[in-house]
Amino acid sequence: MFERAEIETLKSRLLEPRRTIQVVMGPRQVGKTTLVTHLFRQLKKPGLYESADAIPAGNSLWLDQIWEAARLKISTRSYDEFILIIDEIQKILNWSEIVKKNWDKDAFNGVPIKLVLLGSSRLLLQQGLTESLAGRFENIYLSHWSFAEMQQAFGWDEETYAFHGGYPGSASLINDGLRWKNYIRDSLIETSISKDILMLTRVHKPALLKNLFELGCASSGQILSYTKMQGQLQDAGNTTTLAFYLELLETAGLLGGLEKFASNSIRKRLSSPKLQVHNNALLSAYDQHSFQEVRQMPAAWGRVVESAIGAHLVNHAIKNDFSVYYWRERNDEVDFVLQSGQKTIALEVKSTLSRTKKGMQAFQKRFNPWKSYLIDNQNLSWKEFLRINPVELF
Repeated sequence: MFERAEIETLKSRLLEPRRTIQVVMGPRQVGKTTLVTHLFRQLKKPGLYESADAIPAGNSLWLDQIWEAARLKISTRSYDEFILIIDEIQKILNWSEIVKKNWDKDAFNGVPIKLVLLGSSRLLLQQGLTESLAGRFENIYLSHWSFAEMQQAFGWDEETYAFHGGYPGSASLINDGLRWKNYIRDSLIETSISKDILMLTRVHKPALLKNLFELGCASSGQILSYTKMQGQLQDAGNTTTLAFYLELLETAGLLGGLEKFASNSIRKRLSSPKLQVHNNALLSAYDQHSFQEVRQMPAAWGRVVESAIGAHLVNHAIKNDFSVYYWRERNDEVDFVLQSGQKTIALEVKSTLSRTKKGMQAFQKRFNPWKSYLIDNQNLSWKEFLRINPVELF
């Protein structure tokens, strides 16, 4: 069985004395539950796994009952430690306050429960953690699968990964293009939107959110103003609504909008977003062409490659705490700008040799970045870049 690197991080923390709550978060279908339950079996320690996925959101009593069951097992069997795993915790109303109450009670009474929480909605998890559980938790973020992971687990090459993205559960279906696309749309996308956004957040126009998502997937790698989005969407409402819906899609690990790199935060927030899927499967699932057809279309394939680079950057940025932007000024453009502390890195992805370096030259003259990279077929290739952890560039 293929094991993601994060399993070692969680393992080392669970082998320590009871200290902090371990929170494993990330998009749906990236292997959070598989990783945690596999580790649980490896450790061979007493414990309990429960999921809130099918529990009504208002049933907060369920969480207390789970905890009491764990305490009863400890007292009756004299366990010196016990691992309690609760999946999809964000579904329970006021979950963070209930967890805080029980965690602190166990700390006071010396009850040896080690707690692991799993969740798919990064927004709701982070809100609960910062509001009620400050100082009591550590995060482990499981991103979409990288090329290196899909290659090691399934033997994929770079082209296969660029088109099909990083959903391990879909790997066995890629030889049947239509079936693969239906699986991505129906089983992954629809579930993520309905369970991680619509059921947990007040969304006044669900149809608009879904339409925005489809537009964003089709436009991954493109800069679109909110005004232009309004013109392409029915019942679009105002730009504030679109920005909020895009934020919800981003926190579910589906689709985000990169801000324009600027010298101050206000100008960044006011910029038109560069739409970017977090997994290239979301781009390809809404494309009417097959993998073989897109490979023969230079412009379309160039967009797939640039979007794959963007998804690679975004997923590593969340785990490694650096920021990803784009830059454009009139006709000058740089595809991606990375920032960590005071260091800035410019990245230009060239799918054809005809594109000029004018944008990179203008950016260097204005911002004097720490490093600049050209990703093309002559210098650093896009295939090589997908093998690199971008944090190593700093």
